[in-house]
Amino acid sequence: MTLTAAWVAHWRAAPDRVVLVDASDGAVHDGAWVDRHTAAAAEGLVRHGVRPGDRVLLSCSPSIETVLVYAAILRLGAVVVPANTAYTEGELAHIVGDARPVLAVVDDPTSRRVDSVTCVSPDLLLREPPRGSSAAAPLALDAADDSDVAMIGYTSGTTGRPKGAVLEHRCLRAGAEALVEAWEWSTDDRLVHALPMFHMHGLGAAINGTFTAGASMVVLPRFDPAAVVDAVRTHGATLFFGVPTMYARLRDAERLHDLGGLRLLVSGSAPLDPLLFQAIADQTGQAPVERYGMTETVMLTSNPLRGERRAGSVGLPLPGVQVRLGDAGAVEVNGANVFRGYWDRPAATREAFTQDGWFRTGDIGELDDDGYLRLVGRASDLIITGGYNVYPREVEDAILTHPDVADVAVVGAPDDTWGERVVAFVVTRNALTGADVESLLGAHVEPLLAPYKRPRAWTVVTELPRNAMGKVVRDRLRDR
Repeated sequence: MTLTAAWVAHWRAAPDRVVLVDASDGAVHDGAWVDRHTAAAAEGLVRHGVRPGDRVLLSCSPSIETVLVYAAILRLGAVVVPANTAYTEGELAHIVGDARPVLAVVDDPTSRRVDSVTCVSPDLLLREPPRGSSAAAPLALDAADDSDVAMIGYTSGTTGRPKGAVLEHRCLRAGAEALVEAWEWSTDDRLVHALPMFHMHGLGAAINGTFTAGASMVVLPRFDPAAVVDAVRTHGATLFFGVPTMYARLRDAERLHDLGGLRLLVSGSAPLDPLLFQAIADQTGQAPVERYGMTETVMLTSNPLRGERRAGSVGLPLPGVQVRLGDAGAVEVNGANVFRGYWDRPAATREAFTQDGWFRTGDIGELDDDGYLRLVGRASDLIITGGYNVYPREVEDAILTHPDVADVAVVGAPDDTWGERVVAFVVTRNALTGADVESLLGAHVEPLLAPYKRPRAWTVVTELPRNAMGKVVRDRLRDR
């Protein structure tokens, strides 16, 4: 059974069972309602010119409407192109120019964040057709083949512009089914969904997993410790997924203990500090399940539901996933969940896979005697702050557009709350102080970079440390 056909089968088998709960107003929606409204959203997409195989940019804040439109794109057989809601016009322009979507679904179509393609809001797609109009023929929903493209998720390395990872329906289905099996996800479970809905954690794990299990979820418009606790108590939740920053904020707000009644606490998207791991375990009565995934692979490993959950480890391969270590501990993976390649990037695709077809994740890891994987570093200089990926080259390029900047290097510095914070070391053309640089360059990058990409600290240096080949020695800057 294909991905969305499995979802619809659950909704129609138990049409009165709750599927979605809106934390904003407490509205409860059952399977029949979700089936009907995702079909209505698919009709809305068709009215705006979307056909199976077309790309649709989706850049919306978390809401019931966003969930419905996401599911509708997949039910229609179109391709979801998620984009961070914090992206600037320039950042979105690259994705739009590369993926060439026929439609962009955004919260505010009048904001002009996307200039070169028609924009609509989720609400507009869900409205009933004008009176007297009707579709020429019933839509063929849930007809996509496993080999059809379902999503193009944009990611990037430390060089070059972001590239689109092409994920087929089989990839998303395999990823969701692996989580359902590993975490014993059932129709009785209810997830508190407080994640953004533009990356693999919020989409591929939270939404796909919930619908594949026939379970339900409470959708929060944004993360807030008090709102999470209220949703758990009010709506009888059993699951919570979060990034380490969310758990740090729950700890700082002294609300971790309020999650003690949940069946499962999952942490992902960034490394979980062992001290925070222990705080969660002490205050909730259970160790969190840390897992490992990527845009290109959905989910790969997880600490076990029944078994030892080890701090500092991302656990064991999920069902259907194979993990091995290549040269110098390079993590390589294989399975039905792994993407087919990068959109219009044959050279990058070839480089991403070994000769025998295993995907090179770019991470460096260690496997212990029990098969638990520990990630010890990254082959690239990727910075992960608050669960979001920041690529130094992109930040450096934005800073270098200022005429007073002669040279710059960006690194990640450890941070108790965010995991890492973005730090810039700048060589200036003029005698600028640190305070001048922070004010001047901070204002300069504001319209160029999403907030999480902007440096949180600026340091003026006379020169950057470089090796004999002229490459910046970033470890020296991190140590500093």
